[in-house]
Amino acid sequence: MSPTPALVTHRGARRLPRLALLLFCAAYVLPGVFDRDPWRTADLVAFGQMVSIAEGRSPWLSPMLGGVAADTALLPQWLGAACIALLTPLVPADVAARLPFALLLALTLALVWSTTYYLARTEAAQPVAFAFGGEANPVDYARAMADGALLALIATLGLLQLGHETTPELGQLFGVGLLMLALAMAPFRHWQPRVAALAALAVLAGSGAPSMAVAAGLAGSLVCWRSRYPEVRRLVPWLLAATLLAALIATALGAWRLRTAVPGSGDLLSIARQWAWFLWPAWPLALWTLWQWRRQLLFRHLSVPLVTVLVAMVSNIAMLGSDRALMLALPGMAVLAAFALPTLKRSTAAAIDWFSMFFFSICAVAIWVIYAAMHTGVPAKPAANVARLLPGYVAEFQPIELLLALLATLAWLWLVRWRTGRHREAVWKSMVLPSGGVALCWLLLMTLWLPALDYARSARTLVQRVAEHVPRDACVAAPSGSPVLVAALEVFGGYRVEARPDADTGSCEFSVQTTRSRVAPPARPGWALVAAVQRPSDRNELTAIYRRQAIAPEAASAAGASAPR
Repeated sequence: MSPTPALVTHRGARRLPRLALLLFCAAYVLPGVFDRDPWRTADLVAFGQMVSIAEGRSPWLSPMLGGVAADTALLPQWLGAACIALLTPLVPADVAARLPFALLLALTLALVWSTTYYLARTEAAQPVAFAFGGEANPVDYARAMADGALLALIATLGLLQLGHETTPELGQLFGVGLLMLALAMAPFRHWQPRVAALAALAVLAGSGAPSMAVAAGLAGSLVCWRSRYPEVRRLVPWLLAATLLAALIATALGAWRLRTAVPGSGDLLSIARQWAWFLWPAWPLALWTLWQWRRQLLFRHLSVPLVTVLVAMVSNIAMLGSDRALMLALPGMAVLAAFALPTLKRSTAAAIDWFSMFFFSICAVAIWVIYAAMHTGVPAKPAANVARLLPGYVAEFQPIELLLALLATLAWLWLVRWRTGRHREAVWKSMVLPSGGVALCWLLLMTLWLPALDYARSARTLVQRVAEHVPRDACVAAPSGSPVLVAALEVFGGYRVEARPDADTGSCEFSVQTTRSRVAPPARPGWALVAAVQRPSDRNELTAIYRRQAIAPEAASAAGASAPR
């Protein structure tokens, strides 16, 4: 076996204090769960489907919006709908829907930690043994590496928004993390890896990624088949059975939907730019890992995370840059990044620290300055920009959110002071400021800026303007409406929406239509334009409201007289 490039002393293998690690996770997972509306993205569409199931307006096997069956993964919808049905008397429906997905994100962080812990305990991943002793204890080293992987995952930019939505991709992310754990703990556990593999691929298939489940299952089988551990090779039949189970689940749920295309040169350039920011800062460290550990590429501490990364990246290319496919590469990328930490030179670690300190400190200052401008009007230019982008928005003082933001800022200042001191031993030290900076900025955005972001990204204000012209108990036809518009009308307005293509021919008295022009489309025969409304922060999309015209009595009599007998 080739010598390992990792040099870690006993003091370098000390673990991150558990309280600090839990605070990192809480500061990352919890902001954004409370006190906001579902935003006008896939987040609102998924929430609308969950509410429809929970209220009995849609069957559990066929979630609907506006009476139209939705093309969505069923398992995450069931999870959100069940929590809404069980918890709504105690908490708002949107919070009830977010809680299980916040739990999935927290479990993904835990799975990445456990995966790295087991992989770092393998013989090939252990650091060099010193001639006169003093090297890291194997278990302590594994814990320190696991702490570094968890911090690396928190630091990745691509997980910020997508990881805090109520969408099926969080179920897929959990499935990838669980599969990695099954492969990682195979040499150390007997039945747990088998159960985890079966559950992981089933979750992937049920969450709308059956193709990735099959590809990851086959790739994992290849990794285990080549292993020198007999316990790992015995996992191969279970992985193949799990792959077959995933295919059967996808077939039963009708989840096979291949949306692939051959990318052109322009697509590849766009995908490369996407990778550069979405996977930052894990991808430079992962590349450094592959170079420093190039003689151990076929060993499981590299091959296990690498196969999940490759499957996700190939899917991202085949889907012409789908960020939701690329998100599934993040757990494996974080594990690979962790194995770069014991090989970094002091100058490289210092560069990461200084860049993180300046970049996130500047971002935090900018967030505070704009917050002050929204509430006081000073500085004047940021206040004018906010007024221009969010016409009609009035900032409201929220003391609890302000207190949380102040505590997070003080914690960041203490963290910077700690890191710039003489704390050079811990192997995870280079990931503290990147992950802490991401958690700080996310918490500041979800406290200081949350009311403004909610005003800008929620569809509630649009529905309130629609309600000025359409009674709440009215039926609304939306034959060409987007799923976001249909979900907004059902969730925020409580309207009965008909979104079928022939909805205009039904009994609905009102109809809505969205357009990207500044002028509402002319009314169709039998309809009259009532109003055209917009969200305050959206100058590009117009929602036209029409009302069915009543047939005059004379016209009705003439129509009846001329009707064939």
